[in-house]
Amino acid sequence: MISRIEKFLKSYNLIAENSVLAVGFSGGYDSMALLDILNNLSKTYNFKLLALHLNHNWRGEESEHEAQNCAQFCAQKGIKFYTETLDANEKHTETRARELRYEFFNRAIEKFGITALFTAHTKSDTAETIVYRMIKGTGIKGLQGIAPKLGKIYRPMLDISRAEIEEYCKTLGLSPNFDSSNNNNDYARNFIRNEVLPKFKQINSNYEEALNSLSILAFEEEQIIKEYIKSLNLYENDKILSQKFKNLSAQMQKRIVYEIYVKYDFEYTQERILNTLKFINENITSKSGKKCSIDATHWLFVSEKYIEVLTNQIKNEKVLKITTEGSYKFGDYVFSIEKCTEKIKNYPKDSDFKAYIELKSPIDFELRTRRDGDRITPLGSKGEMKLKKYLISKNIPQHEKDKIILLCKEGKILWVSGYGLSEDLKVVNNCTHVLTLKKIS
Repeated sequence: MISRIEKFLKSYNLIAENSVLAVGFSGGYDSMALLDILNNLSKTYNFKLLALHLNHNWRGEESEHEAQNCAQFCAQKGIKFYTETLDANEKHTETRARELRYEFFNRAIEKFGITALFTAHTKSDTAETIVYRMIKGTGIKGLQGIAPKLGKIYRPMLDISRAEIEEYCKTLGLSPNFDSSNNNNDYARNFIRNEVLPKFKQINSNYEEALNSLSILAFEEEQIIKEYIKSLNLYENDKILSQKFKNLSAQMQKRIVYEIYVKYDFEYTQERILNTLKFINENITSKSGKKCSIDATHWLFVSEKYIEVLTNQIKNEKVLKITTEGSYKFGDYVFSIEKCTEKIKNYPKDSDFKAYIELKSPIDFELRTRRDGDRITPLGSKGEMKLKKYLISKNIPQHEKDKIILLCKEGKILWVSGYGLSEDLKVVNNCTHVLTLKKIS
């Protein structure tokens, strides 16, 4: 076991002097074995080791006793120990527990500058996960089981069985916690572990190996599908191109919707995927676009140009004064106003967030986003119009309007970056300045 975990660390280049490695430490057999092994390896490779314990606080005194056992084990081994306790009123479901656990891990990664965080998922956990997903209804991706790596979180024990781990603890005289809730078959995973998988064993004593092989085959099939999707060139700046999506088969369209749900970790069912696909096909010819809610903080936006996922965003209310030539940072962008040195006969109106202008007065502008009551005299127009109406005429999606950066003077819009210039800045005699806006990469 030790050599296999050591090989895993080396395969991901995780062994380095002074790196900070952590273990999600419940105190059970799996995590205690993993922590003990990493503690031994730390003496050879000189990495720092940290044990992270989340007290879910579901079982009162028993949960507190388990936390104390974890702290005591770490004290005996000289391992740094950190713990948090959840509010007892938190929802007692497997899904919520997992969410809170990973939120805790991510906080710890940030707090302690952790290089890699390990969870003690095993070959047995992979078998349980695959069966659970099959019962719930999954695709090929779900049959891949548990990924060995997710961001800074690693699972080095996926090729190790629970039986091997129990033998390791017994041989070394380790005394892991026993979570009494593991016997509660009201929880789906416990029912699978305690009632379903023993039946599998009656049919095939090597069922864990068989399910692990299925997981590997699913991974290989998934890589083929991903390679094909990539060849379709469906995406532009993380948005799906609507016209290319329209030309896909119904089966591939469904798969792309599935990819959206998986990418953003949305809860999905076949019904939800089909309803989302129906919404897309009903609105894929919309010029200004339509959106529907996916969860409390995300929407799916569909227009004749793009299909994309939107999140809650706070509008930039900052106002930046522009009084001299030069460059200015505004949010995720850099705005610049420079003297014009180009010899151009026909000045483009506005191209690629670049505009050629003629200034008739000193530089005295503001950079900001839109406000109620904004007005503009569009290039080529004789009169003013509401900015709201101007943006509608450009078929700009609603969620994009608050992101547009505007150049203003005395309450009047002079440049709608990326979309159009005001008559007030048009070149009549000679171009004096060039405006540009570039996103910070």
